[in-house]
Amino acid sequence: MPAHSNAILGAALLLAACGEKRPPAPVLTLAPPADTVQTELSEITAGAWVGGGRWAVLAPADEQVAIADLGSRATTPLDGERGKRLRNPSTLFRAGDTLYVGDWGLRQTSRWTLDGRFAGAAPAPNALRGVLPRDRDGAGRYYLELRPRPGPDGQGNRDSAVVVQATPALERADTLTRLAPLDIAEVTGDAGRRFERRVFSGTDQWGARPDGSLWVARVYENRVDWRDPAGRWTRGEPLPDRVLEVTRYDRELFLRRFPPELRGTAEQLPFAAVKPPFESGLTGAGDEVWLEKSRAPVDSSRRYHVVDRAGRLREEIRVPGHGRIIAVAPGAVLVAEPARGGVRLLRFSLPAPATRP
Repeated sequence: MPAHSNAILGAALLLAACGEKRPPAPVLTLAPPADTVQTELSEITAGAWVGGGRWAVLAPADEQVAIADLGSRATTPLDGERGKRLRNPSTLFRAGDTLYVGDWGLRQTSRWTLDGRFAGAAPAPNALRGVLPRDRDGAGRYYLELRPRPGPDGQGNRDSAVVVQATPALERADTLTRLAPLDIAEVTGDAGRRFERRVFSGTDQWGARPDGSLWVARVYENRVDWRDPAGRWTRGEPLPDRVLEVTRYDRELFLRRFPPELRGTAEQLPFAAVKPPFESGLTGAGDEVWLEKSRAPVDSSRRYHVVDRAGRLREEIRVPGHGRIIAVAPGAVLVAEPARGGVRLLRFSLPAPATRP
């Protein structure tokens, strides 16, 4: 079993053994959605609340950012039906009253008002290898993830990525933290030896807050650490989790994503022995982090751990069905769920804190 997988398995077993010593976090299953809208987008990977019942959603495969109005149950392209401001959008985030869209085709990050008007663009900086920002704080500083250069055989991916804080003009950056290296395995094929990331292995997640704080969810330690604006770190508490092995059915579901002519190549990819404790993370409406937990194929709901600024598990949120949360707003979350003919967006209301268990 790989070293990283052993680390995850050992940590999970230890947490399971110690779980009875502390009271479990309250569990909240969300009620049926308040609003829904059907889209023709093939996949939605990220979202941002832009006010009222309106949400911006990112669909990279469709080369589009759209505004979904759940009140009128309609979606419209952010750049208009024949817009030329976007070509290959790949990142989306909101900072203050501005929406930011990173475009790898145009090598720029464009700015938009919350009502959908173009407000300018900044080119991707050569000094930062053309990497697009993923967040911005209230002082105008950008946050980016710089990954190692993989090299021709992928061996460079064994090094760590870093999170950097860049000046508003993107001309200079300082390293804030290093992330865990990818879980890499050596594969030998017709093209020779190469290093590939293990399927179902996890990665560290991170995000920034308006005051310049940074959170990092550590996948191998299974905790959320916080860095304050002065550079001081708060180490989070280990989170309780199930140990989920990667089953044969998990592999079959993964291979079904590929067209028949590519499945033979996909079968040669290395697989992790166990799933990571979380698959992704996003910043909540306040000072909390939402971690999307790994799930088994038979699970009827998706689980989220809500972690506070002290790194403590505050509650577990369960979303029924197979959709995933792509954005959090005050009192609501937006879920993207695969549906016939596209993706269905669902807005779930969050109960007031005083009424939660």
